[in-house]
Amino acid sequence: MQVCLFRKKKERTLLLFEQRNNRTAVQDIWLSRRKILSNRRKMSNEQESSRTEEERLFNSVIREPFLKREVQGTREGGKQMVLRRIVRIDEEKCNGCELCIIACAEGALQIADGKAKLISEKYCDGLGACIGECPQGAITIEKREAEEFNEEAVQEHSKRKQLAPAVHHAHPIHQPCPSAKVMHFERNLAEKETVNLPEKRESMLSQWPVQLTLLPPNASFFENADLLIAADCVPFAYANFHNDFLKGRTLVVGCPKLDDAVFYKEKLTEIFKGSNIRSVTVANMEVPCCFGLYRLVREALDSSEKDIPLKQEIIGIKGDKIPGTP
Repeated sequence: MQVCLFRKKKERTLLLFEQRNNRTAVQDIWLSRRKILSNRRKMSNEQESSRTEEERLFNSVIREPFLKREVQGTREGGKQMVLRRIVRIDEEKCNGCELCIIACAEGALQIADGKAKLISEKYCDGLGACIGECPQGAITIEKREAEEFNEEAVQEHSKRKQLAPAVHHAHPIHQPCPSAKVMHFERNLAEKETVNLPEKRESMLSQWPVQLTLLPPNASFFENADLLIAADCVPFAYANFHNDFLKGRTLVVGCPKLDDAVFYKEKLTEIFKGSNIRSVTVANMEVPCCFGLYRLVREALDSSEKDIPLKQEIIGIKGDKIPGTP
């Protein structure tokens, strides 16, 4: 018997089925990866007792049999070692963009010395939710002897992360992520001064606050709004931000690299659910980690079960709009 796990990226779903030698599918189940794996790291004991039927089905029918297919193993240093599937990170390809960390519901990954690393084998379930989010193709699934996946340890790990104070450390100089690479652009200021510009430009901002952390989900200006969700750096990089992007739109600003991605997704989901949003435009920088903002918005839309038109605009680090963006 062969066990197959397929991931369909467009619908962001998982398909697992068993095939016998005659290639007849005996089990065929589609489930939403976003609904099943989201918010696991913030799940409390009370929430755990009220899991959805869909998540319980996933655990009982797919996840547990998948993880326990080969439970025979050895003990190494007091750890139960089993032959199973687990992520493998190619550090030569990894650029430290952190998109895999956002995608990992178990919190099994972290950035160390500018590279994504597995915190502990017991935190990784081997299902590979992080694979499709890696822009460098640095993550694969391999089958090897590893510490057995421990969901209780994952829950304890999540609790410790929630209790720990949020501290943002400056990136080390050797950080390879393009968002932290130091660059200087030469500008011909004398030539720019000859261009005739109006003495004063009016701001297109129509509401306050704008930071996603501060915005109340039920703010009146969200109703019937065309929503612009912009990464922090976009208004500074793109000179005509107000006229090209902000005019006629309600603004939400955030940084997917430095802020709490799980909180962002929850807040955006509340906003989408609570108001009649007409359209959503995401404006992010071209650096890999900034694409996490578009991913978070997309997931929040999925969670809200709202059918809202979504558009993405990408800005280059020199302030140009990347041509051919959707």
